[in-house]
Amino acid sequence: MKFFKQTINTVPLQGQTVLLRADYNVPLKKDGSIDDDFRIRASLPTIKKLLADGCKVVVISHLGRPEGRDPKLSLEPIAQRLAEHLGESVRFVDQTIGDKVAMAIKRAPKCSVIVLENLRYYAEEEANDADFAAKLAKNSGARYFVQDGFGVVHRAHASTSAITNYLPSVSGLLLEREYSTITKAMKAPKRPLVAVMGGAKVSDKIAVIAEFIKVADTIIIGGAMANTFLAYKGYKMGKSKFDVNENAVLDDIYAAARKKVGADKVDDFIMLPSDLAVGQSLSADEERHNKRADKLMADDIALDIGDISIERAVKIVASAQTVVWNGTLGYAEVPNFAHGSARLALALSTHPDITSIIGGGDTADFVLNWDARKGGSFSHVSTGGGASLELMAGEKLPGIESLLDA
Repeated sequence: MKFFKQTINTVPLQGQTVLLRADYNVPLKKDGSIDDDFRIRASLPTIKKLLADGCKVVVISHLGRPEGRDPKLSLEPIAQRLAEHLGESVRFVDQTIGDKVAMAIKRAPKCSVIVLENLRYYAEEEANDADFAAKLAKNSGARYFVQDGFGVVHRAHASTSAITNYLPSVSGLLLEREYSTITKAMKAPKRPLVAVMGGAKVSDKIAVIAEFIKVADTIIIGGAMANTFLAYKGYKMGKSKFDVNENAVLDDIYAAARKKVGADKVDDFIMLPSDLAVGQSLSADEERHNKRADKLMADDIALDIGDISIERAVKIVASAQTVVWNGTLGYAEVPNFAHGSARLALALSTHPDITSIIGGGDTADFVLNWDARKGGSFSHVSTGGGASLELMAGEKLPGIESLLDA
């Protein structure tokens, strides 16, 4: 799928100052240190290419949801980690706009990297404020804006949308790869295409499920989402988490599925678990008990797909050519209820011939912690949760649409 926007490979960036929007919204440990630096590592190809072209690279990003200037959400530790990965010094400026920023960038040598402070210290960022975007452009002294923060391009913020009115704006290498990989999987996949959908809420993924009904050969449903589907079909779900207000949506989903594959094949096309792993609480040491989906007791909480369903799902996945996985199959924070997700990850990682695309958010966090190769065992691990969902659903993303056309 040819990318429809200009990139850092198609415009004359050599020797220029470039304002780069990265997505460094990384998970943090309780002590404030970086828990996983996958998003920092994902930005390295773009930064190294810009440095090789003699650019001065000014990086902007957000971290968390600060209310005002929260020192626990400063980007200074991010800048330090980026320096470790690049093997060279990275300058950090504790402001995002203003004279201090302008002077620091002016004084920095060519072929250097400067990281500015958290964009969300300023309310104007999420308000898509034009004056704030104009100051970002002016104070950076940049000749071009490079959008490489895939995880934020579904938001119309100052650093994704308004900024493109003040600087010629192009895509970085990560953004181009994310868009092309996900779009190809949805529009021209190697078949069979199996979609694995988990996580908590059907409502978060309605548009994506509707799209997969059109394009997938099989859809496997797990996680708390499976509880909602099973409850819709009349199963007693005990104390399990499920959505009670989705019947009209599920009516539409099953109507579309019947239209595609016929009423007699719907339950093979949308595969629900026939058994579930249950517990009586969400505690870390809760025991796992397998039960048929129609045998749950009043105090049972369904926390993973069961062993029979795991084997069936793995068998289907092993015969696929393309697998798109979005949402863990159980309460994967607890090892006893991560079996389904772990077995799926193992099936994908041991079949390198399968094009495996892992959605961002919780799914990416799970596989990155599970995988000794930090995501290298899969074809593509997305850095964007909401952005990948919206792209799979065929929606236009403001942070991409506003870039220069190819």
